[in-house]
Amino acid sequence: MMDKVRDWFGFGPMTHGMGGHGHDHGDGGHGHTHGVIDPTIATTTRGIWAIKWSFVVLAITAALQLVVVFLSGSVALLADTIHNVGDAATAIPLWIAFVLARRKPSKTFTYGLGRVEDLAGIIIVLIILFSAIVAGYEAIDRLINPRPITFLGWVGIAGLIGFIGNEAVAVFRIRVGREINSAALIADGYHARTDGFTSLAVVLGAIGVWLGFPLADPIVGLLITVAIFAIVWQSSKAVLTRMLDGVEPGVIDEIHHAAEHVSGIGRVEGVQARWIGHRLHADVAISVPEMATAKDVLGVTEALKEELFAHLPALAEANVRLVSPAAPAVTGAETSHAHHHAPKPFKVACDLAEGRLEIVDTAAGERMRLTIDRHADDLTATVIIDRPGGPETLRLEPVADNHHRLESTVAPAEPHEFQARLILAANGREQALPFKMVEPEGHHH
Repeated sequence: MMDKVRDWFGFGPMTHGMGGHGHDHGDGGHGHTHGVIDPTIATTTRGIWAIKWSFVVLAITAALQLVVVFLSGSVALLADTIHNVGDAATAIPLWIAFVLARRKPSKTFTYGLGRVEDLAGIIIVLIILFSAIVAGYEAIDRLINPRPITFLGWVGIAGLIGFIGNEAVAVFRIRVGREINSAALIADGYHARTDGFTSLAVVLGAIGVWLGFPLADPIVGLLITVAIFAIVWQSSKAVLTRMLDGVEPGVIDEIHHAAEHVSGIGRVEGVQARWIGHRLHADVAISVPEMATAKDVLGVTEALKEELFAHLPALAEANVRLVSPAAPAVTGAETSHAHHHAPKPFKVACDLAEGRLEIVDTAAGERMRLTIDRHADDLTATVIIDRPGGPETLRLEPVADNHHRLESTVAPAEPHEFQARLILAANGREQALPFKMVEPEGHHH
């Protein structure tokens, strides 16, 4: 019951199907229908519908508040009204973006115009920023030049109207934004929610003036301004991340997890993903055993695509490439390859995990890395290197919350030729895998 309440008010997961591994993999349970209707048209129609009704509710809310502003002279209510007007105005760039996203790809825009939605998100952030500057200026001016406030009861009622109107819009936008995986629409929904709580601050300001503290009104106006700037920061991070082809770490984890359900894959050599509007595009590089036939490769590729669409409902396109196991592996935004003098990787194969252990170059320097293709839940890994002066212990930690890639926080000591053990532990079980690393000929210390 509580989960349904939290989901209704927008406090559930950001996007459905991005996290967790509780999937139904029965036949026909993939929830991805081919050849029925273009999903972009369906979702953008839904988005336009949400934006239209949000605009209507916020426009009515702002109009009612504006009347009270002129009657009362409340600068706190003015700040709230300015922001509600700006919030309603954000419907215009989003509506344009959703309309343009429905256009078919062309020779010039081969991926369509989904990126326009990201541009709309930037415009929304700028509108919010402008409203914050105007509201802040008015509040500071009222602190310097105080003016009497009248109709305090109506000011309080207007604040309540602002809260109710914005909360209704917030719930509506967040729910629809999650349905269609639109970062811009979700960000705009959270903006409306925060604006609703700032409307309640107007009520507190009116109570303060009624109790004999006239500066309560401009002070509340300044607090609303600070809240608006916080919205600018939060929304800009979300929109800019997608504009720069950033994805949630859970997306990469989910792609790796989907590959675990496909037999015949040697290993996942690399994963890349990015959002184009509210549709996800993924590029997965895999290797297969040497004895695999062309028919086997085709079957593996199609099976992986089916699993990807099952695990990621927002996925619009999946490109699966076959590469040589020796090719550089790419995971996320980082090229994962050993440096020119690194020892050969150690192949890990046991009950707790499968993958490879190697020494790689990273932006922070050399690191011991364990790349995992399959693993038990709650897996931990430690490398113990036998050194003449005593054992060297390197604990391997997940990188950016990616439990398929574990790295040491420091570089292994030189020389990189040693006897060692990889200690794997999970669910009360522990396995020690001895291995040896030998530096290439001509690179000994």
